[in-house]
Amino acid sequence: MRMRQFLYSLIVGMFLLGGISVNTAQACPMCKNATETDDRRPQAYMYSILFMIAVPATVFTGFGVSFYRLSKQMPQSEELLELLKDEHEEE
Repeated sequence: MRMRQFLYSLIVGMFLLGGISVNTAQACPMCKNATETDDRRPQAYMYSILFMIAVPATVFTGFGVSFYRLSKQMPQSEELLELLKDEHEEE
């Protein structure tokens, strides 16, 4: 129960600190000037950076979910193996 309260207060604190820092964050002047023009190259560059950031996160999330599912299936497979072993010993 204490761990849950700690995690809750940690998450709330991060959101509060994140909200304060978002108001003060500014882009570099060259990026600001580049995105205000009609040229599509700076926007394409910005999107390519976003994709480069998103791909590793997606891959690691996929591996994490896969390993989680495998760990949940392991006890079921052990029970099935034990059941088959018992049936084989009865014959």
